[in-house]
Amino acid sequence: QVQLLESGGDSVRPGGSLRLSCTASTITETTNIMGWFRQAPGKEREGIAIVRTDDGTKAVAGTVARRFTVSQDSAKNTLFLEMNSLRPDDTAMYYCAAGSRYTFRPGDFDYWGQGTQVTVSS
Repeated sequence: QVQLLESGGDSVRPGGSLRLSCTASTITETTNIMGWFRQAPGKEREGIAIVRTDDGTKAVAGTVARRFTVSQDSAKNTLFLEMNSLRPDDTAMYYCAAGSRYTFRPGDFDYWGQGTQVTVSS
């Protein structure tokens, strides 16, 4: 069983920045892919960024790639999401997930955190 704990969500003004963190209780062969997802009210959950924790391979969704950066601290089993130039449409619950497939599809991830709320509003 893998437990994921997200932090860093907050309310910010448009143009602001936030750094989200996700710490995994453990990383195993079946949970070596970690990802960030978000879900806005009334919308489907979408993949934002994924990382293959064993070799650092990573990808960020094209819709946010110019503003969001994903990184990891392997020693601490921690994944980060650096978000810049935030916009109101970035408002959502942001989730961390772990699984074994290198994919943006939420259904392919087995473990999920509780989420951290990001609100962008003037």
